[in-house]
Amino acid sequence: MTRHLQVPNQDVERVFTQLKSNNWLANGMLIFASEDGKNRLIPLNLDSPESMPNNLQDFKLINCEGKTDQRINPDWLSHLSPLIDREILERYNDLWPSSHELIGDMMIVRLDDKILSYAHHIAQAKLSTHPKLRLILSDQGVLGELRIRELIPIGARYNDEIILHDIPKRLCGTKAIVRESGREIICDPSKAYFSTKLQTERQETLFYAKELRKILGRPVNVCDPFCGVGPAVSSLLMEPKLVGKLLASDLNPDAITILFENLTKWDKRKYPVNSKTLDWVHSDRLVGKADATKISINNDFINKWDLMLINLPHKTMELLPCLIPLLDTSTPSLIRGRVLIEETKIEITNTILCTLLPKLLPGSAEPSLKIKRDYSAKLKLCSFEAWLA
Repeated sequence: MTRHLQVPNQDVERVFTQLKSNNWLANGMLIFASEDGKNRLIPLNLDSPESMPNNLQDFKLINCEGKTDQRINPDWLSHLSPLIDREILERYNDLWPSSHELIGDMMIVRLDDKILSYAHHIAQAKLSTHPKLRLILSDQGVLGELRIRELIPIGARYNDEIILHDIPKRLCGTKAIVRESGREIICDPSKAYFSTKLQTERQETLFYAKELRKILGRPVNVCDPFCGVGPAVSSLLMEPKLVGKLLASDLNPDAITILFENLTKWDKRKYPVNSKTLDWVHSDRLVGKADATKISINNDFINKWDLMLINLPHKTMELLPCLIPLLDTSTPSLIRGRVLIEETKIEITNTILCTLLPKLLPGSAEPSLKIKRDYSAKLKLCSFEAWLA
């Protein structure tokens, strides 16, 4: 028996994209129609949560016999085994990458140092398993203040040929289009941080933004001072009459250049072609390059925003005091933040968080860190919501 998510036909593409970005789809299993033909049953793997996130909770979880995908061997290790000696395969059995991230037609994998010498074998096996992929990249980690990934090409496809060595530069371009919740997002993970695995967080932000709109009785003024290429604001802008004014900024000029390209498509208005400093591009769009810690110095930018997104988890607690002045304190507001923390320090951090924040909205729960996943052996990636009066 396999767990399936029962999804109405009109919602399948959106839900499938979200499940795929979180690596919750069952490998080698097919999506198939329900008996009445009005729904599709999407197979889930063992890593999928017992309780779906807010924006998926309306869909029913069903245990039923799954249907095996016979079109291609879904097990990439079966493509790797002919390329590497059996003794090597068994020696590093626990190190072969069990997960990956798909960004457009690229796959990003993180390899343990002990198996780096087999990177091109891994790339060949991955490209053989996924015939629509163009490029396989080895993730060497996030570098510097701008959180830029160091990505090394280890395999590429040109027409029907797999290239593993001396890959031509023209095949190594990392600019891609990601389809998320019915929206196309232009990104380049080698120039600006982007993660498809945060799609669930972004959908939860949409849920909370709608709740805030109900409270305010008007469109929400959104502040995203770590916006990157704009994935978080993408789904917000797609919802009719949800966003009023928007502040979207980032310290990375390459991210802003791509953000302008995305906003031109999403907003159906002209934006600059190249990065520029934070300014009112339109009467309701404050966009550009900026140091988030200095935005509140400008009196024209403070006390204007209802929803603030803080997606810089290793610095959220440090930066929070200089970001709070941006919020409009004359009406209810909301902060959504992410924090990297040791699990033993969560309780004391919750206490500190409450002391840093203005008065809470009457009837709302105190903000507390919720563990989303392991970030490393010691650190947990957490999120919180703070409803403010």
